[in-house]
Amino acid sequence: MRTPIESGVPDNKQYLHPLMARNYGNWKYHDRPRPGVLHHVAHSGDQIWTVRAGTQRQMDLFTIRKLCDIADTYADGHVRFTIRSNIEYMVSDPTRVEPLIEALTTNGFPVGGTGNSVSAIAHTQGWLHCDIPGTDASGAVKALMDELHEEFIKEEMPNRVHLSTSCCEINCGGQADIAIIVQHTKPPKINHDLVANMCERPTVVARCPVAAIRPAMVNGKPSLEIDESKCMCCGACYPPCPPMQINDPENSKLAIWVGGKNSNARGKPTFMKMVASGLPNNAPRWPEVSAMVKKILTTYKADARSWERMADWIDRIGWPAFFEKCDLPFTKYLIDDWRGSRASLNASTHIRF
Repeated sequence: MRTPIESGVPDNKQYLHPLMARNYGNWKYHDRPRPGVLHHVAHSGDQIWTVRAGTQRQMDLFTIRKLCDIADTYADGHVRFTIRSNIEYMVSDPTRVEPLIEALTTNGFPVGGTGNSVSAIAHTQGWLHCDIPGTDASGAVKALMDELHEEFIKEEMPNRVHLSTSCCEINCGGQADIAIIVQHTKPPKINHDLVANMCERPTVVARCPVAAIRPAMVNGKPSLEIDESKCMCCGACYPPCPPMQINDPENSKLAIWVGGKNSNARGKPTFMKMVASGLPNNAPRWPEVSAMVKKILTTYKADARSWERMADWIDRIGWPAFFEKCDLPFTKYLIDDWRGSRASLNASTHIRF
């Protein structure tokens, strides 16, 4: 039995499919027989097929048991989850692939997400798990993937497309071809009666990245005040001090960012940039956000060359052509090209007053 340790991830080898464990690090090649299926061949001659299916990420016990029952009945009893919460089943017999795919699709789990397709959206926990979300990323993902379901199960994109959502601007999210991020547009509203009882004021002051918060006495009680000319509405003060409410049903909006990627396969990694802002936080289906993402994705699919990621396509056609082709309005608040960023970004460790 493995000796438990206090740090690091568990040893995954004990959970691997026996054929995968036997050929670990000794693969000759792999291919994709169809969308959602990977085929690996080892130097030893062993072969294994991996079937990838999409899930809703935040799963109840009933769903997890159903997925495990499918693994026991139609696969070899081994599964693994990807970083985007897809589930993968491994089988060593090719005749079991099609029955497995049919069982998954019949039970509502689409098979896809490999090759040049729209991947499952990486998203944060939303209203269900997080204490500071400006929106429900999980709900926005559900609404958006209902629209993009066909692009998940097919391989018709110029290249792989990664999407992500984030419930707030400070805690979660990552580089993606298309990202949906909350933007708060108004400074926090402070409940001065609760600050002294709930907040450690020096911590809140230190948390502000632009030194916009300072201690104050309000109505004879110790509290905080905000220099709104400095505040950039990031929401960093809310976690250590809930009485500084940043969420607002009218003024918390959604923004679309494009062109980010971590890969360096054909070009260096890139930062995503904002191309649309002020979209309404319109739960539970967020139709304006879905329409905007579909417009960008459809334009990319029609105009990009084979194997161009979103960032590569934009680099080739240029930002003016991107906004024109996607029929997006351009304002001075969009696209910072990082030139002269000392003037537009707090890029040093010094606080400027």
